[in-house]
Amino acid sequence: MRTYKVAIVGTGGIAAVHADNLARTGGRAEMVAACDVDESRLQAFCDEHAIAGRYQNLTELLAEAKPDIVHLCTPPMMHIDQAIECLEAGVHVLSEKPPALSLADFDRLETAQTRGGAEFSCVFQHRFGDASAAARSLIGASDFGRPLVARCDTLWYRPDSYFDLPWRGTWNAEGGGPTMGHGIHQFDLLLHLLGPWAEVTAIASRQARATSTEDLSAALVRFENGAVATVINSLLSPRETSDIRIDCEFATVELSHLYGYATNNWSVTPAPGHEDPVREAWEGQPLERGSGHSAQFLAMYDALDAGQPVPAGADSARQTLEFAAAIYASAFTGKPVRRGEIVPGHSFYTGMDGEGLGTRVLDSTAFASTALA
Repeated sequence: MRTYKVAIVGTGGIAAVHADNLARTGGRAEMVAACDVDESRLQAFCDEHAIAGRYQNLTELLAEAKPDIVHLCTPPMMHIDQAIECLEAGVHVLSEKPPALSLADFDRLETAQTRGGAEFSCVFQHRFGDASAAARSLIGASDFGRPLVARCDTLWYRPDSYFDLPWRGTWNAEGGGPTMGHGIHQFDLLLHLLGPWAEVTAIASRQARATSTEDLSAALVRFENGAVATVINSLLSPRETSDIRIDCEFATVELSHLYGYATNNWSVTPAPGHEDPVREAWEGQPLERGSGHSAQFLAMYDALDAGQPVPAGADSARQTLEFAAAIYASAFTGKPVRRGEIVPGHSFYTGMDGEGLGTRVLDSTAFASTALA
């Protein structure tokens, strides 16, 4: 098994999570460099995590430190251009969410990957627990039956002070509100478990936060396999929770947690008359490893070792980003949106704001006209 040279770009709060989880990969990763425009923050971060290479410029880092993988822990508006620079230099990328602020920007990755021979992956760590793998293999199989009904809730709370950073709560810097920046982890897991979505009907509103974007969205989703789901993304919920429930023909699968889960956060309830096969199927799965960044890091290293495509790669990350775009497009046009509909020429292909439509719709609400005056 190879040890990969890793560099971290951006040394804010999420970078510490990456560094701590890299240290738990059993020697599979060596942190060789970090980069940040804030020199004092960079030095403090590197001192804490014993990182020798210290840079304030990504181009210099790539040329001198020569990492195998770059972790992008910068603000969202910087992800795509930094990813392209790394890929064109032949360096694999693991980017924090969202991977890009629009489908148009994201689709630039294909050329960069081809040119540099490197691969892009997005941090969707909830996919990488044993229970998630077990649920994915059993949903739709004979013991659990096909999925019928589901719900996916990201009910979080962010006070007004959370948006004091000037780039938060803006279309240009974050690409959207909780749909893009918070609920994306949870509905990515829903898509991972249920497969391709077919159609979205949604609403989005600005209920209480003085932001440019929405602070709440709700969607009704039909999947290609016929399952129907509701998806809610909120920053207005004092009792925070992240929940997924999937009702199959013979079993209900549930996950309730907040920012990360262990196996005991999952539960499976058999339908009457199906107790034994459902329990045997679930308990027959390996259920030791919880979710988390280190689980995704190790899965990425294993794929690279084997010469296989990296997990949570560009294709599946795009499906998740397209789903977010569809929520916004439906919410702001008042029409259902089908998968594959948002293409070049569509107003929501170049931005989640729909060329200003989202701002106009949100600004027309009663709250926006009074609270933001």
